[in-house]
Amino acid sequence: MASPGLPYADTAPILSQPDDTEDEEGARSQCEREEVGDVQTITGISTSHAKGIVAVLFFVNLLNYMDRFTVAGVLPDIEKFFNIDDSLSGLIQTVFICSYMLLAPIFGYLGDRYNRKYLMCIGITFWSGVTLGSSFTPKKHYWLLLLTRGLVGVGEASYSTIAPTIIADLFLGDQRSRMLSCFYFAIPVGSGLGYIVASQVKTLTDDWHWALRVTPGLGLLAVLLLVTLVREPPRGAVEMHSSVPLQHTSWITDLWALSRNRSFVLSSLGFTAVAFVTGSLALWAPAFLYRSRLASGSLQPCPSAEDACNTSDSLIFGFITCVTGVLGVGSGVEISRRLQRKNPRADPLVCAAGLIGSAPFLFLALVCAQGSIVATYIFIFIGETLLSLNWAIVADILLYVVIPTRRSTAEAFQILLSHLLGDAGSPALVGWISDQIQHDHPQSFMSKFRSLEYALMVCAFVGVIGGGFFLATACFIQADRKRAELYAQGQLNESSEGEDRIVVPQCGRSTKVPVSSVLI
Repeated sequence: MASPGLPYADTAPILSQPDDTEDEEGARSQCEREEVGDVQTITGISTSHAKGIVAVLFFVNLLNYMDRFTVAGVLPDIEKFFNIDDSLSGLIQTVFICSYMLLAPIFGYLGDRYNRKYLMCIGITFWSGVTLGSSFTPKKHYWLLLLTRGLVGVGEASYSTIAPTIIADLFLGDQRSRMLSCFYFAIPVGSGLGYIVASQVKTLTDDWHWALRVTPGLGLLAVLLLVTLVREPPRGAVEMHSSVPLQHTSWITDLWALSRNRSFVLSSLGFTAVAFVTGSLALWAPAFLYRSRLASGSLQPCPSAEDACNTSDSLIFGFITCVTGVLGVGSGVEISRRLQRKNPRADPLVCAAGLIGSAPFLFLALVCAQGSIVATYIFIFIGETLLSLNWAIVADILLYVVIPTRRSTAEAFQILLSHLLGDAGSPALVGWISDQIQHDHPQSFMSKFRSLEYALMVCAFVGVIGGGFFLATACFIQADRKRAELYAQGQLNESSEGEDRIVVPQCGRSTKVPVSSVLI
C-alpha cells in the first residue's frame, strides 16, 4: 500500500519490497489506516459521509442506464408502432450516444473548473424532463422520438465526466478501486433493470409508452439527494496531501498532454472496443433472441400491429445483464488487486484477457441460437461476465495516469473517442448490415433472424482488436502512472520532464535520482 507521502509508492522500482508476506500485509493495513485518516483531514469529509456520496452517485448512474435501455427492452413494440426497419431502429441509440459524446467535452471542461455537484444537478433535471416528453411522441412523428432521445444525452454527459473525479478526490489506493467498482456496478445492473422494468411496465399497462415514464420521477429524487448529501471535495488534495489546489493549465495544454499520455490513449482505444460490443448487444440482443424463437417456431408472432409483442427475452436478458455485471465488475477489481502485488501491469492485462476471452463465447451464442436457446443464454452469460471485467479497471487506469486537474477533461475525451468509434455507430451499423443482407432475400422469420445473426458477428472480431490495445497499454502503464504521481506532488512539471534528475522523498529525506529510475 502507498505511504502517506507518496501515493502508490509500492509500484516504484526505487523502493525495496519486504520479504516476509505477513509483515507486508501488516504494513499494508497500517498504512491504509493512516491514509484514511489523512484523507479525512484534508477533505473535511468523514469516511461514512464519503461512502454516502458514492451511494448517491451509484444511484444516479443506475438510473441513467435504466433509462438508456428501456428503449431496447421494448424495441419490437417501437418498430411496430412507428413502422420502421432495423436501420431506423438502430438510430434511436445512435442519436443518443452522439449527443452524449459531443456534449461530454463541454462538461469535462466545466467539471475541471466549476462546482461539479451543481453541474450534475442541472444536467439530470434537463434529462428527466426530456425523457418524460419523449413518452408522448405521436405515431407519425418518429423524428421527434429521435430528437428527444438525443437530448437525453445531456444528462449522462453532465455526470459521467464528473462523478468518477469526485470519487478520486475522496479516496486513495485500494479504497478508490473498491469505490469505483461500487460506482460501476450501476452500469450492468442499471442496464439489466432497464430491460426488466420496460418489459414489466409494458406488460402491466399494455402500452410501451409507460416504460419511458418511470425514470423521470426517480431523476428528481436523484437531484434532491445530490443537493442535500453530496459535498464538493478539493480537487487533487488527497494526492498532494495538501489543501492548496493544483494550478490549472489551458484547455489546449490539457489536450496536448493527454494526447501524449500513451496509457490514456491506448486504454481509451481498448475501451472503444468494449463500447462497440456492449452497444450492439444492448440494443439488438433481445430482438435477436426474439427472432431466433420465431425462426425456430417456438414462439408465435404478434397477432396484429396493435398487440404487444412477447417481452420474455428482454426480461431474461435483463436478469443476465444484472448478474453478469455484478460478477464481472467485482471479479475484475479483485483479480486485478491481487495480481497487482506481483505484476504492476495487472490492470490492462486483466482488461485484455476479459475482452479477448469474451469473443469466442459471443460467437458461440450467435451460432447456437436457433438450435438451443438455453446454450445461447449460457454463452451470453459467460461472454458478458468477461466483458464486465473492464468497467471499473479502465476508470481506475484513467484516474492514476492523469493528473487531478485534467481528469474530467480526460473522462470527457475518453467518452468522445469510445462512443464516436464505439456504440454511437455500432447499433446503426449492425442494423444497416442486417438490412443489406435481407435485401436480396425474401422476407421471412428465418431471413430476418439470419441477417441479424451475421451482422452481430462483427462484435467478436472487434473484441479481439480491443484486447490488443489493452496489451499495448501494459507496456507503458508503469511510467505514466509514476509521472502522474510526481506531477501531483509538485516534483515534476510540464517543463521539467526531460531533466536528468529530480528530487523524490524517501524515508523522511530527499534523494536525487534519475528520472528514468522512477518513470520505467
